[in-house]
Amino acid sequence: MPSSDLFLGVDVGTGSARAGLFDASGRLRATAKRPIRIWREAGEIVEQSSADIWQAVCESVREALALSGADPSQVRGIGFDATCSLVVLDADGRSLAVGPSEDPARDIIVWMDHRAIAQAERINATGHPVLRYVGGRISPEMETPKLLWLKENRPDTFRRAAHFFDLADFLTWRATGSTERSVCTLTCKWTYLAHERCWDESYFRLVGLAELADEGFERIGQQVLDVAQPVGAGLTAEAASALGLEAGTPVGAPLIDAHAGGVGTVAGSGADLALIMGTSACAMATTSEARFVNGVWGPYFGAMLPGSWLLEGGQSAYGAALDHVVSSHPAFPALREAAERAGRGVLDHLEARAVEMAGSVEAAARLASALHVVPDHLGNRAPRADPHATAVVSGLTLSAGEDDLVRLFVATLCGLCYGTRDIVEAMGREGVALERIVVSGGAARSALLRRVLADATQLAVALPETAEPVLLGSAMLGAVASGLYPDLEEAANRMCRVENTITPDEGEIRRFHDRKHEAYRALQAAEVATREAMRRTA
Repeated sequence: MPSSDLFLGVDVGTGSARAGLFDASGRLRATAKRPIRIWREAGEIVEQSSADIWQAVCESVREALALSGADPSQVRGIGFDATCSLVVLDADGRSLAVGPSEDPARDIIVWMDHRAIAQAERINATGHPVLRYVGGRISPEMETPKLLWLKENRPDTFRRAAHFFDLADFLTWRATGSTERSVCTLTCKWTYLAHERCWDESYFRLVGLAELADEGFERIGQQVLDVAQPVGAGLTAEAASALGLEAGTPVGAPLIDAHAGGVGTVAGSGADLALIMGTSACAMATTSEARFVNGVWGPYFGAMLPGSWLLEGGQSAYGAALDHVVSSHPAFPALREAAERAGRGVLDHLEARAVEMAGSVEAAARLASALHVVPDHLGNRAPRADPHATAVVSGLTLSAGEDDLVRLFVATLCGLCYGTRDIVEAMGREGVALERIVVSGGAARSALLRRVLADATQLAVALPETAEPVLLGSAMLGAVASGLYPDLEEAANRMCRVENTITPDEGEIRRFHDRKHEAYRALQAAEVATREAMRRTA
């Protein structure tokens, strides 16, 4: 293919839809984004609109294409990724209301919606063998608990629904008209057994979703494609017109957003942990053989790279927890004004202040000597698999100045890194030997976070060259679907590069983090004990 060929990656996160155009060597040519709406209600309800998301996608793609100056004919392949949210449509493709608002435009139960905690607990109580492939316990963030919630609480919606899509599969359906699903979405979030290429009927019958088995799984996916395999016949004329592209442009079978970040960072290296940091965080490692790690999702066969097993740890609140802790502090308004005067974002300003106060990036963690944060604001996804877990802060005083907020910011960074350390150690106990963490997402650009992460986990931390590894991962799907590269491993060899690497300090700072990690674990245990004590009094 000519060097002028471009590949489009589309990423739908929790707060925005983004599009990025890359050349065949993985160089970013242009990017654009649009915000997407989100509704929150009591009962841990979080919803979105598929129509709103598709519009944001189309606008982002059109703008990125205009900024690149390229002709639509130069776009030779497209890849989509998205959060693992549940989209519900009727037989005509019309939206169905998924919550008490009764608004059919709100047809998505967002990944972070925890309305199905009770259903997840009932499913886990069955002890079905399928659960072995989700770390032993299914999460309310996954789709079968949400489907069971819909059946029990929105029976008319459940009955009328003809399509239950993972959001990434909805995007490829909207683009191509094909109901083919990705092995990534179905295996990681729907309990599809990719290593056997089938659904387990007995699981659905046992947990109360026998209808799906009776129908031959038509509503959740009968045709399952490997990652990056072409979907349908490419872009339909209608979708091509909306996106500003050419009909028939190949579309690769999609990925969950974090998994696209994994493809765009570590790709084929079995000694790497891909850490994708956004509203939440995912920590993913591939192995040649199935490894079972309690509390870590998987092993999933072929869910990120065909032929490899995937282990997926995660932290349900990452950027969301950091933003919440910082914005809740009394000094936040004054510090935000100071950041604006300095022409920096709030978190960048806090980092600069931390380095200034400590004297160096390497010493900044010591600002948190007396403050300890367990940022389990949205439960603990891995390795404890405890959706009821809550956050803990120890060491607060009546001091409420800007310097105190800087210290709390650093303490929260430490807590986030200890959550990753727990995942790394859980994998290590089961023989998954890791040598390096490759980071992506907005927080990956923080030199302080990368330093704390390296010292806390005692692993090297590498930063990809591209500022948009998630978009790059999706664009790589398009490159493979177009036939430019035979597989994702070859695409990674040609399109992925590391910019720099931080190695861990093995001296006193390591011992400092070991002590803080002990405090972190003690606070986690105290939080569990407190919940149990109050449960007994209820």
